[in-house]
Amino acid sequence: MTTRPAHNDRSTVPQPPAPSTGNYRRTLGTVALTATGLGSIIGSGWLFGAANAAAIAGPASILAWVVGAAIAFTIALSYTELGAAFPEAGAMVRFGHYSHGSLTGYLAAWANWIAIVSVIPGEATASIQYMSSWSFDWAQGLFDGKELTGSGLVLAAVLVVFYFGLNWFAVSLFARTNTAITVFKLVVPALTVTALLATSHHTENLTSGGGFAPNGASAVLTAVATSGIVWAFNGFQSPVNLAAEAKNPGRSLPIAVLGSIGIALLVYLGLQTAYLLTVDPATLAAEGWGGLQTTFRSPFADLATALMLNWLALLLFADAFVSPSGTGMTYAATTARMIHGIQRNGHLPGVFGKVDPKSGIPRPAMLLNLAIAFLFLAVFRGWGALAAIVSVATVISYVTGPVAAVALRRIAPELPRPVRLRQLPWLAPLAFVFGTLVLYWARWPLTGQVLLIIGAGLPVYAWYEWRAHRADPAHDLARHLRSGLWLVVYLVAMALVSWLGGTEFGGLGYLAPGWDVLLVALIGFATYRWGLASAWRGPALDEAVAAALTRRQRESEEAPVTPEERVGTV
Repeated sequence: MTTRPAHNDRSTVPQPPAPSTGNYRRTLGTVALTATGLGSIIGSGWLFGAANAAAIAGPASILAWVVGAAIAFTIALSYTELGAAFPEAGAMVRFGHYSHGSLTGYLAAWANWIAIVSVIPGEATASIQYMSSWSFDWAQGLFDGKELTGSGLVLAAVLVVFYFGLNWFAVSLFARTNTAITVFKLVVPALTVTALLATSHHTENLTSGGGFAPNGASAVLTAVATSGIVWAFNGFQSPVNLAAEAKNPGRSLPIAVLGSIGIALLVYLGLQTAYLLTVDPATLAAEGWGGLQTTFRSPFADLATALMLNWLALLLFADAFVSPSGTGMTYAATTARMIHGIQRNGHLPGVFGKVDPKSGIPRPAMLLNLAIAFLFLAVFRGWGALAAIVSVATVISYVTGPVAAVALRRIAPELPRPVRLRQLPWLAPLAFVFGTLVLYWARWPLTGQVLLIIGAGLPVYAWYEWRAHRADPAHDLARHLRSGLWLVVYLVAMALVSWLGGTEFGGLGYLAPGWDVLLVALIGFATYRWGLASAWRGPALDEAVAAALTRRQRESEEAPVTPEERVGTV
Protein backbone atom coordinates (compact mmCIF):
# COMPACT_ATOMS: atom_id res chain seq x y z
CA MET A 1 0.00 0.00 0.00
CA THR A 2 1.36 3.37 -0.99
CA THR A 3 2.23 5.62 1.93
CA ARG A 4 0.91 9.14 2.08
CA PRO A 5 3.35 11.70 0.74
CA ALA A 6 3.87 15.11 2.18
CA HIS A 7 1.45 17.79 1.11
CA ASN A 8 3.06 18.43 -2.21
CA ASP A 9 -0.10 18.81 -4.34
CA ARG A 10 -1.36 22.10 -5.67
CA SER A 11 -3.50 22.36 -2.55
CA THR A 12 -0.53 24.17 -0.98
CA VAL A 13 -0.84 26.84 -3.67
CA PRO A 14 -3.35 29.65 -2.98
CA GLN A 15 -6.70 28.62 -4.37
CA PRO A 16 -9.94 30.43 -5.10
CA PRO A 17 -12.24 30.73 -2.10
CA ALA A 18 -13.74 27.41 -1.16
CA PRO A 19 -17.15 28.76 -0.15
CA SER A 20 -18.22 28.91 -3.76
CA THR A 21 -18.72 25.20 -3.62
CA GLY A 22 -21.12 25.61 -0.75
CA ASN A 23 -23.38 27.93 -2.73
CA TYR A 24 -24.96 24.98 -4.51
CA ARG A 25 -28.39 24.23 -3.10
CA ARG A 26 -29.55 20.72 -2.29
CA THR A 27 -32.94 20.92 -4.01
CA LEU A 28 -32.94 17.89 -6.34
CA GLY A 29 -34.78 14.77 -5.23
CA THR A 30 -34.79 11.25 -6.69
CA VAL A 31 -37.49 12.02 -9.26
CA ALA A 32 -35.73 15.17 -10.46
CA LEU A 33 -32.37 13.39 -10.72
CA THR A 34 -33.89 10.43 -12.56
CA ALA A 35 -35.62 12.84 -14.92
CA THR A 36 -32.25 14.51 -15.45
CA GLY A 37 -30.69 11.17 -16.42
CA LEU A 38 -33.58 10.24 -18.70
CA GLY A 39 -33.67 13.73 -20.12
CA SER A 40 -30.01 13.37 -21.09
CA ILE A 41 -30.35 9.85 -22.50
CA ILE A 42 -33.54 10.39 -24.50
CA GLY A 43 -32.54 13.39 -26.56
CA SER A 44 -31.61 13.51 -30.21
CA GLY A 45 -30.42 9.91 -29.94
CA TRP A 46 -33.93 8.58 -30.33
CA LEU A 47 -34.54 10.74 -33.41
CA PHE A 48 -31.52 9.47 -35.34
CA GLY A 49 -30.01 6.57 -33.39
CA ALA A 50 -32.26 3.83 -34.77
CA ALA A 51 -31.68 4.88 -38.38
CA ASN A 52 -27.92 5.25 -37.89
CA ALA A 53 -27.63 1.87 -36.16
CA ALA A 54 -29.70 0.14 -38.84
CA ALA A 55 -27.56 1.69 -41.59
CA ILE A 56 -24.46 0.14 -40.01
CA ALA A 57 -25.73 -3.20 -38.68
CA GLY A 58 -29.15 -3.81 -40.26
CA PRO A 59 -31.68 -5.66 -38.08
CA ALA A 60 -28.82 -6.76 -35.80
CA SER A 61 -28.85 -3.17 -34.53
CA ILE A 62 -31.30 -4.43 -31.90
CA LEU A 63 -28.39 -6.35 -30.38
CA ALA A 64 -26.24 -3.23 -30.52
CA TRP A 65 -28.61 -1.40 -28.17
CA VAL A 66 -28.54 -4.29 -25.70
CA VAL A 67 -24.73 -4.44 -25.79
CA GLY A 68 -24.50 -0.67 -25.41
CA ALA A 69 -26.83 -0.64 -22.42
CA ALA A 70 -24.98 -3.52 -20.77
CA ILE A 71 -21.67 -1.66 -21.13
CA ALA A 72 -23.17 1.59 -19.85
CA PHE A 73 -24.77 -0.22 -16.92
CA THR A 74 -21.49 -1.90 -15.98
CA ILE A 75 -19.54 1.35 -16.09
CA ALA A 76 -22.28 3.34 -14.37
CA LEU A 77 -22.24 1.08 -11.31
CA SER A 78 -18.72 2.24 -10.47
CA TYR A 79 -19.80 5.84 -10.73
CA THR A 80 -22.75 5.41 -8.38
CA GLU A 81 -20.32 4.45 -5.59
CA LEU A 82 -18.00 7.33 -6.46
CA GLY A 83 -20.77 9.87 -6.92
CA ALA A 84 -22.41 9.05 -3.59
CA ALA A 85 -19.04 9.20 -1.79
CA PHE A 86 -18.14 12.55 -3.39
CA PRO A 87 -21.40 14.48 -3.90
CA GLU A 88 -19.71 17.44 -5.54
CA ALA A 89 -20.43 19.77 -8.43
CA GLY A 90 -18.86 18.32 -11.58
CA ALA A 91 -17.92 15.19 -9.66
CA MET A 92 -17.24 13.19 -12.83
CA VAL A 93 -14.07 15.21 -13.48
CA ARG A 94 -12.76 14.87 -9.91
CA PHE A 95 -12.52 11.13 -9.29
CA GLY A 96 -9.33 10.50 -11.28
CA HIS A 97 -7.66 13.46 -9.58
CA TYR A 98 -8.44 12.02 -6.16
CA SER A 99 -7.13 8.54 -6.94
CA HIS A 100 -4.14 9.24 -9.22
CA GLY A 101 -3.22 12.89 -9.08
CA SER A 102 -3.25 15.70 -11.58
CA LEU A 103 -2.27 14.01 -14.89
CA THR A 104 -4.87 11.23 -14.74
CA GLY A 105 -7.42 13.66 -13.38
CA TYR A 106 -6.76 16.16 -16.14
CA LEU A 107 -6.91 13.67 -19.03
CA ALA A 108 -10.14 12.14 -17.74
CA ALA A 109 -11.65 15.55 -17.09
CA TRP A 110 -10.63 16.93 -20.48
CA ALA A 111 -12.07 13.92 -22.34
CA ASN A 112 -15.27 14.04 -20.31
CA TRP A 113 -15.72 17.75 -20.86
CA ILE A 114 -15.10 17.45 -24.62
CA ALA A 115 -17.66 14.65 -24.78
CA ILE A 116 -20.34 16.49 -22.86
CA VAL A 117 -19.96 20.06 -24.09
CA SER A 118 -20.14 18.88 -27.71
CA VAL A 119 -23.50 17.24 -27.03
CA ILE A 120 -25.07 20.68 -26.60
CA PRO A 121 -24.55 21.85 -30.21
CA GLY A 122 -25.34 18.28 -31.29
CA GLU A 123 -28.83 18.53 -29.82
CA ALA A 124 -29.41 21.86 -31.53
CA THR A 125 -28.15 20.38 -34.81
CA ALA A 126 -30.60 17.48 -34.48
CA SER A 127 -33.56 19.83 -34.14
CA ILE A 128 -32.58 21.82 -37.21
CA GLN A 129 -31.97 18.67 -39.26
CA TYR A 130 -35.49 17.49 -38.45
CA MET A 131 -36.86 20.93 -39.37
CA SER A 132 -35.25 20.60 -42.79
CA SER A 133 -37.90 18.00 -43.70
CA TRP A 134 -40.66 20.57 -43.51
CA SER A 135 -42.31 21.34 -46.86
CA PHE A 136 -41.24 25.00 -46.82
CA ASP A 137 -38.38 26.00 -49.10
CA TRP A 138 -36.64 27.97 -46.35
CA ALA A 139 -36.76 24.94 -44.05
CA GLN A 140 -35.35 22.56 -46.64
CA GLY A 141 -32.47 24.97 -47.13
CA LEU A 142 -31.31 24.51 -43.53
CA PHE A 143 -29.57 21.17 -44.20
CA ASP A 144 -27.86 20.00 -47.36
CA GLY A 145 -28.02 16.29 -46.59
CA LYS A 146 -24.63 16.18 -44.87
CA GLU A 147 -24.34 19.27 -42.70
CA LEU A 148 -26.15 22.46 -41.70
CA THR A 149 -26.10 25.40 -44.08
CA GLY A 150 -25.41 28.98 -42.96
CA SER A 151 -29.05 29.63 -42.08
CA GLY A 152 -29.20 26.30 -40.28
CA LEU A 153 -26.17 27.24 -38.19
CA VAL A 154 -27.80 30.52 -37.16
CA LEU A 155 -30.97 28.78 -35.97
CA ALA A 156 -28.92 26.12 -34.16
CA ALA A 157 -26.96 28.88 -32.41
CA VAL A 158 -30.23 30.44 -31.23
CA LEU A 159 -31.25 27.09 -29.72
CA VAL A 160 -27.90 26.77 -27.94
CA VAL A 161 -28.41 30.21 -26.39
CA PHE A 162 -31.88 29.10 -25.27
CA TYR A 163 -30.45 26.01 -23.56
CA PHE A 164 -28.03 28.10 -21.55
CA GLY A 165 -30.55 30.87 -20.93
CA LEU A 166 -32.95 28.61 -19.07
CA ASN A 167 -30.13 27.45 -16.79
CA TRP A 168 -28.99 31.01 -16.13
CA PHE A 169 -31.64 31.77 -13.52
CA ALA A 170 -32.09 28.91 -11.04
CA VAL A 171 -31.54 25.18 -10.58
CA SER A 172 -35.12 24.76 -9.31
CA LEU A 173 -36.48 26.31 -12.53
CA PHE A 174 -34.30 23.92 -14.55
CA ALA A 175 -35.49 20.93 -12.48
CA ARG A 176 -39.20 21.75 -12.83
CA THR A 177 -38.90 22.39 -16.55
CA ASN A 178 -36.74 19.33 -17.18
CA THR A 179 -39.08 16.95 -15.36
CA ALA A 180 -42.05 18.10 -17.44
CA ILE A 181 -40.02 17.85 -20.66
CA THR A 182 -38.82 14.35 -19.72
CA VAL A 183 -42.40 13.12 -19.29
CA PHE A 184 -43.22 14.45 -22.76
CA LYS A 185 -40.07 12.83 -24.15
CA LEU A 186 -41.20 9.45 -22.86
CA VAL A 187 -44.78 9.76 -24.09
CA VAL A 188 -43.90 10.68 -27.68
CA PRO A 189 -41.54 7.71 -28.35
CA ALA A 190 -44.13 5.37 -26.81
CA LEU A 191 -46.82 6.78 -29.11
CA THR A 192 -44.44 6.53 -32.06
CA VAL A 193 -43.70 2.85 -31.47
CA THR A 194 -47.36 1.99 -30.91
CA ALA A 195 -48.68 3.92 -33.91
CA LEU A 196 -46.05 2.72 -36.38
CA LEU A 197 -46.30 -0.95 -35.44
CA ALA A 198 -50.11 -0.84 -35.36
CA THR A 199 -50.15 0.60 -38.88
CA SER A 200 -47.43 -1.44 -40.54
CA HIS A 201 -45.10 -4.25 -39.52
CA HIS A 202 -43.13 -6.12 -42.16
CA THR A 203 -41.44 -8.94 -40.27
CA GLU A 204 -39.71 -10.02 -43.47
CA ASN A 205 -37.49 -6.94 -43.12
CA LEU A 206 -35.58 -8.76 -40.39
CA THR A 207 -34.17 -11.26 -42.89
CA SER A 208 -34.29 -9.42 -46.22
CA GLY A 209 -31.84 -6.75 -47.33
CA GLY A 210 -28.82 -8.94 -46.66
CA GLY A 211 -30.11 -10.93 -43.70
CA PHE A 212 -30.31 -10.22 -39.98
CA ALA A 213 -26.67 -9.07 -39.82
CA PRO A 214 -25.89 -7.96 -43.38
CA ASN A 215 -22.50 -6.49 -42.47
CA GLY A 216 -21.41 -9.11 -39.97
CA ALA A 217 -20.84 -9.12 -36.23
CA SER A 218 -18.18 -6.41 -36.44
CA ALA A 219 -20.81 -3.97 -37.73
CA VAL A 220 -22.90 -4.55 -34.61
CA LEU A 221 -19.93 -3.60 -32.46
CA THR A 222 -19.14 -0.54 -34.57
CA ALA A 223 -22.79 0.52 -34.28
CA VAL A 224 -22.42 0.42 -30.49
CA ALA A 225 -19.47 2.79 -30.67
CA THR A 226 -20.40 5.25 -33.43
CA SER A 227 -24.10 5.23 -34.38
CA GLY A 228 -25.26 7.23 -31.39
CA ILE A 229 -25.76 4.40 -28.88
CA VAL A 230 -22.87 5.47 -26.64
CA TRP A 231 -24.02 9.07 -27.25
CA ALA A 232 -27.45 8.15 -25.91
CA PHE A 233 -26.45 6.22 -22.79
CA ASN A 234 -23.78 8.80 -22.03
CA GLY A 235 -26.52 10.73 -20.25
CA PHE A 236 -26.33 8.54 -17.13
CA GLN A 237 -23.58 10.80 -15.78
CA SER A 238 -25.79 13.90 -15.53
CA PRO A 239 -27.17 12.96 -12.08
CA VAL A 240 -23.59 12.32 -10.87
CA ASN A 241 -22.49 15.79 -11.97
CA LEU A 242 -25.44 17.31 -10.11
CA ALA A 243 -24.70 15.36 -6.91
CA ALA A 244 -23.87 18.54 -4.97
CA GLU A 245 -27.49 19.60 -5.45
CA ALA A 246 -29.04 16.25 -4.49
CA LYS A 247 -31.07 16.11 -1.27
CA ASN A 248 -29.94 12.57 -0.47
CA PRO A 249 -27.21 11.48 -2.92
CA GLY A 250 -26.63 8.12 -1.25
CA ARG A 251 -30.19 7.05 -1.97
CA SER A 252 -30.99 9.07 -5.09
CA LEU A 253 -27.91 8.55 -7.26
CA PRO A 254 -28.13 4.75 -7.73
CA ILE A 255 -31.83 4.96 -8.52
CA ALA A 256 -31.38 7.88 -10.90
CA VAL A 257 -28.34 6.48 -12.75
CA LEU A 258 -29.36 2.85 -13.10
CA GLY A 259 -33.07 3.54 -13.44
CA SER A 260 -32.57 5.98 -16.28
CA ILE A 261 -30.45 3.45 -18.22
CA GLY A 262 -33.03 0.68 -17.76
CA ILE A 263 -36.02 2.77 -18.79
CA ALA A 264 -34.16 4.23 -21.75
CA LEU A 265 -33.15 0.78 -23.01
CA LEU A 266 -36.81 -0.26 -23.22
CA VAL A 267 -37.61 2.92 -25.14
CA TYR A 268 -34.74 2.48 -27.60
CA LEU A 269 -35.48 -1.20 -28.22
CA GLY A 270 -39.07 -0.31 -29.06
CA LEU A 271 -37.97 2.46 -31.41
CA GLN A 272 -35.37 0.29 -33.17
CA THR A 273 -37.92 -2.49 -33.67
CA ALA A 274 -40.50 -0.04 -35.02
CA TYR A 275 -38.01 1.43 -37.48
CA LEU A 276 -36.89 -1.96 -38.76
CA LEU A 277 -40.42 -3.31 -39.25
CA THR A 278 -42.08 -0.19 -40.60
CA VAL A 279 -39.79 0.49 -43.56
CA ASP A 280 -41.46 -0.40 -46.83
CA PRO A 281 -39.91 -3.65 -48.17
CA ALA A 282 -39.75 -2.25 -51.71
CA THR A 283 -37.82 0.80 -50.50
CA LEU A 284 -35.52 -1.44 -48.48
CA ALA A 285 -34.85 -3.66 -51.50
CA ALA A 286 -33.98 -0.62 -53.60
CA GLU A 287 -31.93 1.34 -51.10
CA GLY A 288 -30.61 -1.16 -48.56
CA TRP A 289 -30.32 -0.26 -44.89
CA GLY A 290 -27.43 2.11 -45.55
CA GLY A 291 -29.25 3.95 -48.35
CA LEU A 292 -32.23 4.74 -46.14
CA GLN A 293 -30.24 7.47 -44.40
CA THR A 294 -30.42 9.50 -47.60
CA THR A 295 -34.08 8.67 -48.16
CA PHE A 296 -35.13 9.56 -44.61
CA ARG A 297 -33.69 12.91 -43.50
CA SER A 298 -36.05 12.87 -40.50
CA PRO A 299 -36.42 9.10 -40.01
CA PHE A 300 -39.51 8.61 -37.85
CA ALA A 301 -41.35 11.68 -39.16
CA ASP A 302 -40.75 10.54 -42.74
CA LEU A 303 -42.03 7.05 -41.91
CA ALA A 304 -45.13 8.53 -40.28
CA THR A 305 -45.79 10.69 -43.34
CA ALA A 306 -45.38 7.71 -45.67
CA LEU A 307 -47.97 5.80 -43.62
CA MET A 308 -50.40 8.78 -43.70
CA LEU A 309 -50.01 9.29 -39.94
CA ASN A 310 -49.92 13.05 -40.31
CA TRP A 311 -50.82 13.68 -36.67
CA LEU A 312 -47.82 11.62 -35.61
CA ALA A 313 -45.55 13.42 -38.06
CA LEU A 314 -46.60 16.78 -36.60
CA LEU A 315 -46.03 15.47 -33.08
CA LEU A 316 -42.58 14.21 -34.07
CA PHE A 317 -41.62 17.51 -35.61
CA ALA A 318 -42.62 19.19 -32.35
CA ASP A 319 -40.70 16.65 -30.31
CA ALA A 320 -37.66 17.20 -32.52
CA PHE A 321 -37.39 20.46 -30.60
CA VAL A 322 -38.55 19.27 -27.21
CA SER A 323 -36.37 16.14 -26.84
CA PRO A 324 -33.06 17.66 -27.96
CA SER A 325 -33.86 20.87 -26.08
CA GLY A 326 -34.44 18.94 -22.86
CA THR A 327 -31.10 17.20 -23.26
CA GLY A 328 -29.37 20.39 -24.31
CA MET A 329 -30.64 22.19 -21.22
CA THR A 330 -29.54 19.32 -18.99
CA TYR A 331 -26.05 19.31 -20.45
CA ALA A 332 -25.84 23.10 -20.23
CA ALA A 333 -26.34 22.62 -16.49
CA THR A 334 -24.00 19.68 -15.98
CA THR A 335 -21.14 21.01 -18.13
CA ALA A 336 -21.05 24.17 -16.01
CA ARG A 337 -20.54 21.98 -12.93
CA MET A 338 -17.81 20.09 -14.78
CA ILE A 339 -15.94 23.32 -15.48
CA HIS A 340 -16.20 24.08 -11.78
CA GLY A 341 -14.68 20.66 -11.03
CA ILE A 342 -11.81 21.19 -13.49
CA GLN A 343 -11.09 24.56 -11.90
CA ARG A 344 -10.98 22.93 -8.47
CA ASN A 345 -8.46 20.47 -9.91
CA GLY A 346 -6.29 23.53 -10.56
CA HIS A 347 -6.40 23.61 -14.37
CA LEU A 348 -8.55 26.67 -15.07
CA PRO A 349 -8.57 30.27 -13.82
CA GLY A 350 -10.30 30.89 -10.50
CA VAL A 351 -13.13 32.88 -12.06
CA PHE A 352 -14.60 29.65 -13.45
CA GLY A 353 -15.02 28.31 -9.92
CA LYS A 354 -17.31 31.14 -8.85
CA VAL A 355 -20.92 30.32 -8.02
CA ASP A 356 -23.53 33.01 -7.63
CA PRO A 357 -24.54 32.97 -3.93
CA LYS A 358 -28.14 33.98 -4.60
CA SER A 359 -29.09 31.63 -7.42
CA GLY A 360 -26.49 28.87 -6.93
CA ILE A 361 -25.54 29.09 -10.63
CA PRO A 362 -21.88 28.89 -11.85
CA ARG A 363 -22.36 31.61 -14.46
CA PRO A 364 -18.73 32.18 -15.56
CA ALA A 365 -18.45 28.45 -16.29
CA MET A 366 -21.67 28.61 -18.31
CA LEU A 367 -20.28 31.43 -20.46
CA LEU A 368 -17.12 29.43 -21.21
CA ASN A 369 -19.19 26.41 -22.25
CA LEU A 370 -21.41 28.58 -24.42
CA ALA A 371 -18.36 29.81 -26.34
CA ILE A 372 -17.03 26.27 -26.81
CA ALA A 373 -20.47 25.04 -27.91
CA PHE A 374 -20.48 27.70 -30.63
CA LEU A 375 -17.02 26.51 -31.74
CA PHE A 376 -18.13 22.87 -32.04
CA LEU A 377 -21.28 23.96 -33.85
CA ALA A 378 -19.24 25.82 -36.45
CA VAL A 379 -16.69 23.02 -37.00
CA PHE A 380 -18.91 19.91 -36.85
CA ARG A 381 -22.15 20.82 -38.58
CA GLY A 382 -23.85 17.42 -38.69
CA TRP A 383 -25.38 15.24 -35.97
CA GLY A 384 -23.55 12.11 -37.13
CA ALA A 385 -20.10 13.70 -36.94
CA LEU A 386 -20.75 15.06 -33.46
CA ALA A 387 -22.22 11.76 -32.24
CA ALA A 388 -19.13 9.82 -33.31
CA ILE A 389 -16.73 12.24 -31.59
CA VAL A 390 -18.81 12.35 -28.42
CA SER A 391 -18.93 8.56 -28.25
CA VAL A 392 -15.17 8.01 -28.42
CA ALA A 393 -14.32 10.86 -26.05
CA THR A 394 -16.93 9.52 -23.63
CA VAL A 395 -15.32 6.09 -23.52
CA ILE A 396 -11.88 7.60 -22.85
CA SER A 397 -13.26 9.54 -19.91
CA TYR A 398 -15.22 6.61 -18.49
CA VAL A 399 -12.42 4.05 -18.21
CA THR A 400 -10.83 5.90 -15.29
CA GLY A 401 -13.95 5.48 -13.12
CA PRO A 402 -13.73 1.73 -12.43
CA VAL A 403 -10.00 2.06 -11.65
CA ALA A 404 -10.60 5.00 -9.30
CA ALA A 405 -13.45 3.23 -7.48
CA VAL A 406 -11.37 0.16 -6.58
CA ALA A 407 -8.18 2.12 -5.94
CA LEU A 408 -9.92 4.46 -3.50
CA ARG A 409 -11.09 1.50 -1.45
CA ARG A 410 -7.43 0.65 -0.90
CA ILE A 411 -5.95 4.09 -0.32
CA ALA A 412 -8.93 5.67 1.46
CA PRO A 413 -10.74 2.88 3.34
CA GLU A 414 -12.22 5.31 5.90
CA LEU A 415 -14.06 7.30 3.21
CA PRO A 416 -17.82 7.18 3.91
CA ARG A 417 -19.51 5.26 1.11
CA PRO A 418 -23.32 5.60 1.14
CA VAL A 419 -23.30 3.15 -1.79
CA ARG A 420 -20.94 0.18 -1.59
CA LEU A 421 -20.94 -2.41 -4.38
CA ARG A 422 -20.21 -5.99 -3.36
CA GLN A 423 -19.55 -6.83 -7.01
CA LEU A 424 -17.02 -4.05 -7.60
CA PRO A 425 -13.82 -6.19 -7.44
CA TRP A 426 -14.86 -8.14 -10.55
CA LEU A 427 -17.23 -5.57 -12.06
CA ALA A 428 -14.58 -2.84 -12.32
CA PRO A 429 -12.08 -4.75 -14.51
CA LEU A 430 -14.98 -5.97 -16.66
CA ALA A 431 -16.14 -2.37 -17.13
CA PHE A 432 -12.61 -1.26 -18.07
CA VAL A 433 -12.25 -4.06 -20.64
CA PHE A 434 -15.70 -3.26 -22.09
CA GLY A 435 -14.74 0.40 -22.45
CA THR A 436 -11.46 -0.57 -24.13
CA LEU A 437 -13.31 -2.75 -26.63
CA VAL A 438 -15.75 0.05 -27.48
CA LEU A 439 -12.81 2.35 -28.13
CA TYR A 440 -11.42 -0.18 -30.61
CA TRP A 441 -14.81 -0.82 -32.22
CA ALA A 442 -15.13 2.88 -33.02
CA ARG A 443 -12.81 2.25 -36.00
CA TRP A 444 -9.69 3.94 -37.24
CA PRO A 445 -9.19 6.85 -38.04
CA LEU A 446 -11.93 8.12 -35.71
CA THR A 447 -10.12 6.73 -32.67
CA GLY A 448 -6.90 8.47 -33.68
CA GLN A 449 -8.69 11.77 -34.38
CA VAL A 450 -10.35 11.89 -30.98
CA LEU A 451 -7.16 10.85 -29.20
CA LEU A 452 -5.48 13.76 -30.98
CA ILE A 453 -8.15 16.11 -29.62
CA ILE A 454 -7.54 14.73 -26.13
CA GLY A 455 -3.80 15.23 -26.53
CA ALA A 456 -4.38 18.82 -27.64
CA GLY A 457 -5.35 19.66 -24.08
CA LEU A 458 -1.97 18.68 -22.62
CA PRO A 459 -0.38 22.14 -23.12
CA VAL A 460 -3.04 23.58 -20.81
CA TYR A 461 -2.13 20.95 -18.22
CA ALA A 462 1.59 21.66 -18.61
CA TRP A 463 1.05 25.41 -18.14
CA TYR A 464 -0.86 25.04 -14.87
CA GLU A 465 1.47 22.37 -13.51
CA TRP A 466 4.48 24.57 -14.26
CA ARG A 467 2.80 27.47 -12.46
CA ALA A 468 2.00 25.23 -9.50
CA HIS A 469 5.62 24.09 -9.27
CA ARG A 470 6.90 27.69 -9.47
CA ALA A 471 4.53 28.79 -6.73
CA ASP A 472 5.49 25.83 -4.54
CA PRO A 473 8.72 23.91 -5.34
CA ALA A 474 7.48 21.14 -3.05
CA HIS A 475 4.78 20.37 -5.57
CA ASP A 476 5.87 16.89 -6.63
CA LEU A 477 5.16 17.04 -10.34
CA ALA A 478 7.16 13.87 -10.96
CA ARG A 479 4.84 11.91 -8.70
CA HIS A 480 1.78 13.17 -10.55
CA LEU A 481 3.35 12.20 -13.86
CA ARG A 482 4.34 8.71 -12.68
CA SER A 483 0.85 8.06 -11.35
CA GLY A 484 -0.69 9.12 -14.65
CA LEU A 485 1.74 7.32 -16.96
CA TRP A 486 -0.52 4.28 -17.18
CA LEU A 487 -3.28 6.32 -18.84
CA VAL A 488 -0.92 7.99 -21.33
CA VAL A 489 0.57 4.64 -22.40
CA TYR A 490 -2.92 3.18 -22.63
CA LEU A 491 -4.12 5.89 -25.03
CA VAL A 492 -1.03 5.57 -27.22
CA ALA A 493 -1.35 1.77 -27.26
CA MET A 494 -5.01 1.96 -28.26
CA ALA A 495 -4.22 4.34 -31.10
CA LEU A 496 -1.53 1.93 -32.34
CA VAL A 497 -3.71 -1.17 -32.10
CA SER A 498 -6.57 0.62 -33.82
CA TRP A 499 -4.27 1.69 -36.65
CA LEU A 500 -2.72 -1.76 -37.11
CA GLY A 501 -5.86 -3.72 -36.31
CA GLY A 502 -8.44 -5.58 -38.36
CA THR A 503 -9.74 -4.07 -41.59
CA GLU A 504 -13.32 -4.53 -40.38
CA PHE A 505 -12.52 -1.88 -37.76
CA GLY A 506 -10.69 0.43 -40.17
CA GLY A 507 -7.15 -0.81 -39.45
CA LEU A 508 -4.39 -1.92 -41.77
CA GLY A 509 -5.20 -5.59 -41.22
CA TYR A 510 -2.05 -6.71 -39.42
CA LEU A 511 -4.17 -8.34 -36.71
CA ALA A 512 -6.37 -11.27 -37.67
CA PRO A 513 -10.11 -11.15 -36.85
CA GLY A 514 -10.75 -12.44 -33.34
CA TRP A 515 -7.13 -12.12 -32.30
CA ASP A 516 -7.39 -8.35 -32.49
CA VAL A 517 -10.33 -8.32 -30.07
CA LEU A 518 -8.47 -10.68 -27.74
CA LEU A 519 -5.39 -8.44 -27.80
CA VAL A 520 -7.49 -5.36 -27.05
CA ALA A 521 -9.16 -7.12 -24.12
CA LEU A 522 -5.76 -8.15 -22.73
CA ILE A 523 -4.47 -4.59 -23.08
CA GLY A 524 -7.53 -3.41 -21.20
CA PHE A 525 -7.06 -5.84 -18.32
CA ALA A 526 -3.30 -5.23 -18.05
CA THR A 527 -3.86 -1.45 -18.04
CA TYR A 528 -6.51 -1.81 -15.36
CA ARG A 529 -4.05 -3.64 -13.11
CA TRP A 530 -1.36 -1.04 -13.81
CA GLY A 531 -3.82 1.72 -13.00
CA LEU A 532 -4.65 0.15 -9.64
CA ALA A 533 -0.97 -0.12 -8.75
CA SER A 534 -0.39 3.54 -9.72
CA ALA A 535 -2.94 5.02 -7.33
CA TRP A 536 -1.63 7.24 -4.52
CA ARG A 537 -3.06 9.34 -1.74
CA GLY A 538 -2.27 13.01 -2.22
CA PRO A 539 -3.47 16.11 -0.38
CA ALA A 540 -6.50 16.53 -2.66
CA LEU A 541 -7.82 13.16 -1.52
CA ASP A 542 -6.96 13.91 2.12
CA GLU A 543 -9.06 17.07 1.94
CA ALA A 544 -11.93 15.29 0.19
CA VAL A 545 -11.99 12.50 2.79
CA ALA A 546 -11.87 15.04 5.64
CA ALA A 547 -14.76 16.95 4.06
CA ALA A 548 -16.75 13.73 3.63
CA LEU A 549 -16.22 12.74 7.28
CA THR A 550 -17.23 16.22 8.43
CA ARG A 551 -20.30 16.13 6.22
CA ARG A 552 -21.35 12.75 7.59
CA GLN A 553 -20.88 13.97 11.16
CA ARG A 554 -22.90 17.11 10.51
CA GLU A 555 -25.72 15.25 8.80
CA SER A 556 -25.91 12.64 11.56
CA GLU A 557 -26.21 15.41 14.15
CA GLU A 558 -28.88 17.27 12.19
CA ALA A 559 -30.95 14.17 11.34
CA PRO A 560 -30.00 10.85 12.98
CA VAL A 561 -30.13 7.99 10.53
CA THR A 562 -32.83 5.40 11.20
CA PRO A 563 -32.25 1.69 10.50
CA GLU A 564 -34.61 1.94 7.51
CA GLU A 565 -32.55 4.78 6.01
CA ARG A 566 -29.18 3.12 6.35
CA VAL A 567 -27.57 2.42 3.02
CA GLY A 568 -25.81 -0.90 2.91
CA THR A 569 -24.12 -2.72 0.10
CA VAL A 570 -25.67 -2.94 -3.33
